[in-house]
Amino acid sequence: LFEGAEHPPFINDERLIQNSGKMVLLDKLLPRLKAEGHRVLIFSQMTRMLDILEDYCCLRSWEYCRIDGSTAGEVRDESMEVFNAPQSSKFFFILS
Repeated sequence: LFEGAEHPPFINDERLIQNSGKMVLLDKLLPRLKAEGHRVLIFSQMTRMLDILEDYCCLRSWEYCRIDGSTAGEVRDESMEVFNAPQSSKFFFILS
């Protein structure tokens, strides 16, 4: 994300979590919520944070939906329907 702040290799790994106290806390909380069958919504005004959360979901192999200012209306509606569907496999919904 920030030139010179990251060191190779530039891949999503545990460093994504270890370099932020908030991500460490999320990484403790979210697996527990998923195991208990909960689903999660996270709002952020910064789309860059949504990018980080998206990388985190991929790292943990969690299915997710994302809506931000560039998401078309039809895609927004579809994402909400998919997330809210009974027995939906989507665990995480990230929004701005």
